Amino acid sequence: MNDETCVEVAGLAGVVGVRDSKDPNGDRLAVSGAAFGVLVRKIKEGALDLP
Repeated sequence: MNDETCVEVAGLAGVVGVRDSKDPNGDRLAVSGAAFGVLVRKIKEGALDLP
């Protein structure tokens, strides 16, 4: 695992923005607050862990 991985999350006008902090001009993802909440819940549950 690369321990230099860093994700930035920001609340924006009606969405949650996500980007790679090491590449602030790179790709960005915008999702609804509800979808982001589901993602966080799944991460906490371990549902997205790789085998």
